[in-house]
Amino acid sequence: MSQRKFATLPVGQQQAAHGSKLPAAFNPTEDDIAKMLQAQVHIGSKKCESQMETYVWKRREDGVNIINIGKTWEKLVLAARIIAPIAPEDVVVISSRTYGHRAVLKFAANTGVHAIAGRFTPGAFTNYITRSFKEPRLIIVTDPRVDHQAIREASYVNIPVIALCDTDAPLKYVDVAIPTNNKGKHSIGLIWWLLCREVLRLKGTVPRTPDGWGVMVDMFFYRDPDEVEKDAQEAATKDTAAEPQGTTDWNVVGESGGALAAAQEGGLDWSAEPAEGAGAGTDWAADTAGASWGAGPEQASWS
Repeated sequence: MSQRKFATLPVGQQQAAHGSKLPAAFNPTEDDIAKMLQAQVHIGSKKCESQMETYVWKRREDGVNIINIGKTWEKLVLAARIIAPIAPEDVVVISSRTYGHRAVLKFAANTGVHAIAGRFTPGAFTNYITRSFKEPRLIIVTDPRVDHQAIREASYVNIPVIALCDTDAPLKYVDVAIPTNNKGKHSIGLIWWLLCREVLRLKGTVPRTPDGWGVMVDMFFYRDPDEVEKDAQEAATKDTAAEPQGTTDWNVVGESGGALAAAQEGGLDWSAEPAEGAGAGTDWAADTAGASWGAGPEQASWS
């Protein structure tokens, strides 16, 4: 079968064409394939390692290698079937790449495994004196090229490795390679989301229905801290603008307002002299008779 004709087939037929033996329950839905295409999971790099050629469908005119999504799904299901029987505390997910930090943390939060997001401490798998020492039975890395230290240490102590591999990724010491675009934040987040969902389905935690898992794929996408702060400021601005402004009722007449209105209506002459008994003839400059302001309080006699 020619490659052009093979590309026009549905994903299920593509899997059958190259010898897929997955049960029907593991076949991807149209929505899964649409998400993978939108996240550009199939877009590889221009360089291709010899061991990754089997996962490449074709090469574009601009030199970019296109990954076979059918094989990506097969390896994803295989990885999920490997992860599911292992106790969560014996699995470690690693991502030194920034775009995978949030994805591995969300994967760990939903499955209960251990996550290492950021710099991998050398000796974490080989030096038992370090505080971060772990003895996992399986590790999953986001990029074999960036997470090479973790893969090398895993090889020293015979720990199996599952890796998200682009077409230019080295497969040395990698046991299961999931061919995907591991450089884009959307593709990394989507693959980790699909892997997490499949693991939960195999464990029976999540039903195998389109809406069985309520966690959105957006939760696994990397978000720039500056964008998060900007969104928070915009939300605060909108909330401030939406608050009703305090209105002043100028028709409300209080005590002072009533006196002022009465004075205006009565036509009072403000230049007239005050009437007698209302402070007339009072000399405020006069000294208070018999008052000594400097005198202290009377001394009480306790005797």
